[in-house]
Amino acid sequence: MSGQATSGFSRFLTKEWRDYFLSTHFWGPVANWGLPLAAIADVQTKTPENISPNMTAAMSVYSLLFMKFAWDVRPRNPLLFACHFTNEIAQLVQGYRYIDWNHWGGRERAQKNIEAVTVK
Repeated sequence: MSGQATSGFSRFLTKEWRDYFLSTHFWGPVANWGLPLAAIADVQTKTPENISPNMTAAMSVYSLLFMKFAWDVRPRNPLLFACHFTNEIAQLVQGYRYIDWNHWGGRERAQKNIEAVTVK
């Protein structure tokens, strides 16, 4: 069994893997994960009144462009694609929250919920 564990781990010690791990093809996407993680955290912790529609739109376009880049670049960069795909979804959620809050009655529903709780 230890021979299998060693051989399974040894593939991570190959020159190709080390070259990938030490490249910008790996570390660029890893650094970019801060963007979708921040957007996801904002979805869970921030109220929709703090959402910037301009920044949300810009981040959405940015992620769409970089998803295409990650797919078209050779060799393909699935880690970068996954990062920007996640960010795109998070930005679309933020955009929905903004529109709901400001144009589809979300602010009013929240106010009614607050009033209903304080009346009880």
